[in-house]
Amino acid sequence: MSKKTKQHIALMSGNIIVPKTITNTRKDIADWKAAISYTRMEPARWHALQLIYEDIRLDAMFSSQYGNRTLKALSKQLVLRKPDGSIDEEQTAKINQSRLMDQINRHILDSRFYGYSLIELIPGAQEPGVALIPRTNVDPVSGLLYPDVYADKTIAYRQLPQYGKTVLEFADPADYYGLMNRLVPHILFKRFAQSAWSELCEIYGIPPRVLKTDTQDPKALARGREMMENFGAAAWMIIDEHEEFHFASGVSTNGDVYRNLIQLCNNEISMLISGAIIGQDTVNGSRAKDESAKDMLRILVQNDLRLIERYWNTTVIPALKYLGYLTGDVVATYTEDEDLTRLWDMTVQALPYFEVDPEWLRTKFGIQITGKRAEQSLQAPDDDFFV
Repeated sequence: MSKKTKQHIALMSGNIIVPKTITNTRKDIADWKAAISYTRMEPARWHALQLIYEDIRLDAMFSSQYGNRTLKALSKQLVLRKPDGSIDEEQTAKINQSRLMDQINRHILDSRFYGYSLIELIPGAQEPGVALIPRTNVDPVSGLLYPDVYADKTIAYRQLPQYGKTVLEFADPADYYGLMNRLVPHILFKRFAQSAWSELCEIYGIPPRVLKTDTQDPKALARGREMMENFGAAAWMIIDEHEEFHFASGVSTNGDVYRNLIQLCNNEISMLISGAIIGQDTVNGSRAKDESAKDMLRILVQNDLRLIERYWNTTVIPALKYLGYLTGDVVATYTEDEDLTRLWDMTVQALPYFEVDPEWLRTKFGIQITGKRAEQSLQAPDDDFFV
């Protein structure tokens, strides 16, 4: 590999990225709207929006649904086939036993959530390493990389000699905002509801205390302060004996309004990621609903696998061949998943009418068949059976 090539690899592997301190302040809808407006400015900045994306990953519901969808796709084995259709056993085992495939596939799947993924393959002794270029420093629309997100210096990464060879991009030009952009408002509203509900619990669980005393008397005031501070952790106040304090009358609630909002947000999160509400509604849920929801998730996972296939054949395999990690003309494919439950039901229904291959039953369902069971005829017992 030439010196120029190595220079570009060192350039894109993070050596020029200026680290920045990330503030952990509470985000709201105004922050989200402002972050979107920054991506539409000239020059565009995606830093703020990607930080919001990273922040909402802390939501438990999102983490659960994200894992349900991505882990199903990552658990599948990719198969490399030769031009004649046969499986390249050696190279298939090589990529499935490496960390490389899992890392690349995760970045491909994340491009659906984040809108884009820009990675670099770094040559290694055993296998290439995978480095994700921080999305905060990338403008996918213009194809620019910002070494410093607060400076104007840029690198046109699509014009680099290594683009498509060791610098790979996964993105859909029709939607650079990704699925996360549609999740942001639901997660932010859910956080608001949880925060407001916790304040309600504090007010109703430990109501404030009021002490009337002569506030003009320093000794009485100090004694009253000490009493209130030593009397639990609830909110308290000291007023003059001639003053009056009253609680404002509000709407009496037990938190249902917050519970309903949180449930609505959870349902929307599940719908966006899994295509249906899976196992969340314990009041109106049913087995039929869960089964149809799982069918919808299965369709989405199959679509994710097709996305991985497409990127491997058009982008990843040519890059790995360029680095010498793969050789020959190979095509990446996934085998179609079978619904074994439905297939078993069909097999059971066919058994009374047709002969079924025992070897097929063993390989398909793992049933060890040793032979045909002898038919038992009903015979009258011997006369002396009960003697």
